[in-house]
Amino acid sequence: MGYAPAMNMETEANLAKRIRAAFEHESRINLHRHPIRISVEDDAVVLEGEVENIAVKKTALQIAAGTPGVTGVVDRLRIARSTSMTDAEIRDHLRNALLQEPAFRDVTLLVQSPGRRESIRKAQGEPYAFIDAAVDDGVVTLNGQLPSLSHKRLAGVLAWWIPGTRDVVNGMEVVPDQVDNDDEITDAVRLVLEKDRLVDETEIRAHTRNRVVTLEGLVPNDRVREMTELDAWLVFGVDGVVNRLEVQATAPPGSSGDVSRRVHGFS
Repeated sequence: MGYAPAMNMETEANLAKRIRAAFEHESRINLHRHPIRISVEDDAVVLEGEVENIAVKKTALQIAAGTPGVTGVVDRLRIARSTSMTDAEIRDHLRNALLQEPAFRDVTLLVQSPGRRESIRKAQGEPYAFIDAAVDDGVVTLNGQLPSLSHKRLAGVLAWWIPGTRDVVNGMEVVPDQVDNDDEITDAVRLVLEKDRLVDETEIRAHTRNRVVTLEGLVPNDRVREMTELDAWLVFGVDGVVNRLEVQATAPPGSSGDVSRRVHGFS
């Protein structure tokens, strides 16, 4: 993307002011609890700080990108940790999650530690399919090649599900190349909901239009409603989520209202 001539200081200040005003009018964004720093570098707007969750992060990026006069956005936003974890602990959880996921049974798995790259599984299937993962200051970076967009998106969500993860940079290539569209996003969202042990995906309908996912159906309580929406936000390529899920009047027999912990190959 080409950039416009350098903005003067007054223009930069006005641009930051307009973006901040838009943030203040967005109910998801709480600048008092989680301040976002706005600056301009090389004609691109830079967003820095810790935000509450992935929905806030993506919403802030969308608002900044859609502000008139913005020619580019640099994302330095991180998610506030829900659980304190070292990079080594995040790597261990990521290793376990990838190893236990059936979709990656025929994928070579590599995890980078300081000074070395560990091969945790040599796949017997397609030789080009591999995930090369690294963790630095809570940021998970995924590189490699996978056979479908759904595989790429699932790998990213597994990384996001680790409570200590602050951001996921998903640089996975899809080989052979695959054209992305709304149906692909919907399929990935349904797959993620199926994988989430806290969600009964049979009661939920999802569809996508222009990269905005709409969720409809029934959930047992408000917490599951929120977690289901966040699952959709975590999917690579989703730009927005419309949550039309309804809470059941009473929880079905045998259901649990305790969703304080996620369990996806780790506790």
